Amino acid sequence: MAFRTGGIAIAMAILGVAAAEAEEAASPEALAVEARGIVGRFADKLKGELVGAMKEGGPVAAISVCNTAAPAIASEASTGGWIVRRTSLKLRNPATAPDAWEAETLARFDAAKAGGADPTKLERAEVVESGGQRNFRYMKAIPTAAEPCLACHGTNLAEPVKAKLAELYPDDKATGYSAGDIRGAFTLTKPLP
Repeated sequence: MAFRTGGIAIAMAILGVAAAEAEEAASPEALAVEARGIVGRFADKLKGELVGAMKEGGPVAAISVCNTAAPAIASEASTGGWIVRRTSLKLRNPATAPDAWEAETLARFDAAKAGGADPTKLERAEVVESGGQRNFRYMKAIPTAAEPCLACHGTNLAEPVKAKLAELYPDDKATGYSAGDIRGAFTLTKPLP
């Protein structure tokens, strides 16, 4: 009988450790670390595609990257239960409109930047419950870089850029930015058990 009791105790201890490890892996801190990694890879890949397109065909070619490659890169990054997108308060693509939590976060980012915060450091991470579903939400601000961003998002756009934007995005609101402005944010959601 001692063996059985001891075996049960060992099994329960192992299960307890496994449960604690699973809980630890799903902690908001651990999820934020994972989200930062996803954003870093997404940003690097997107920037590489944009810079390559700019070198090969200028800003008009870069617009095509944002139009087709960016959603594909986001889809590739949406693994392991993560939903990965980009959004903004000044939309180029209406399909990327922010939900209420995202809009609030973007407004917080703008206020923080206006208060002197470094836009490259702005992020928000928390567990949000909506409709009975708990989700881990993460957003990371996307500051507007002088190159390549302002060629398509700035105040002085070349005529071919304006024409391509009008063709692909007739309701475009994503212009008028200056270097350092918050263009939008990477936004990640992971449903929790």
